[in-house]
Amino acid sequence: MTILVDQNTRVICQGMTGWAGTHYSAAMMEYGTRIVGGVTPGKGGTYHLNLPVFDQVAEAMKETGANASMIFVPPENAAAAMIEAIEAGMPLIVALTERVPVQDMLRVRAALKQSSTVLVGPNSQGILSPGVCKIGVMATGSERKGHVGILSRSASLTSEVIAQVSAAGLGQSTTVGIGGDAIHGLSMRDCMELFLADQDTRGVIAIGEIGGSEEQELAEFLAGIKPDIPVVGLVVGRYAPTERRMGHAGAFAQSAASDAGNKINALKDAGVIIAKSPHLVGETIREAMAAAA
Repeated sequence: MTILVDQNTRVICQGMTGWAGTHYSAAMMEYGTRIVGGVTPGKGGTYHLNLPVFDQVAEAMKETGANASMIFVPPENAAAAMIEAIEAGMPLIVALTERVPVQDMLRVRAALKQSSTVLVGPNSQGILSPGVCKIGVMATGSERKGHVGILSRSASLTSEVIAQVSAAGLGQSTTVGIGGDAIHGLSMRDCMELFLADQDTRGVIAIGEIGGSEEQELAEFLAGIKPDIPVVGLVVGRYAPTERRMGHAGAFAQSAASDAGNKINALKDAGVIIAKSPHLVGETIREAMAAAA
């Protein structure tokens, strides 16, 4: 099994006719993802990448049976695209756009509360279930089918950890880039719950970073349920100064509570096995799963 996506996932791309939408849609189609159309207002009735283009998400869903949308829309219009998909009843939205204005994301969050939509992102690297479905911009080539779930706030480290897990002979069930912006949809805790409910996931890697309190919320959840599969954690930014933005919008330690050390301690106390270094994540999960077998 996988989480969020499977062989029946039918994807539309909001913003498919732009450069990024075109490039990554083509790559996903080559990977085997079932992309069934695109949405670009004003271009309905045309074709792009030999796929139909629609003016509205609701129309695209009706005509194609789409049950997932990926968003390659510029930041100033990305929230409107997300809200349109939410209001159309889209089950899954993966928003790749980075730096969506915070005020706009507050409107998206309010729309989500009235729906059953799962939003991954914005500023997500996407979702990848090896050999089944890829939505987003994750690099492929080192992934392989297996039983390790990966959830991550960091795009670059995701690719590194996928390669390490594959090299350790384990492979991945699903990898989810939850998004690096300060306000986003699916949280680390939400994603962990999905992995723990998946019978095919036998170990989980959680990659965190400075900023916010998601790691602490994840730690509180894990401490309460004490999962019977190993969870390995990596939190980067140990030496990042407070009150200085590091990289993207979410990597911002506003206080000691949101720095790497505090997050690491919270996860340790919850029973998470902390990888000593980014290059040891694969070996750490291999050892943890062998010990739990």
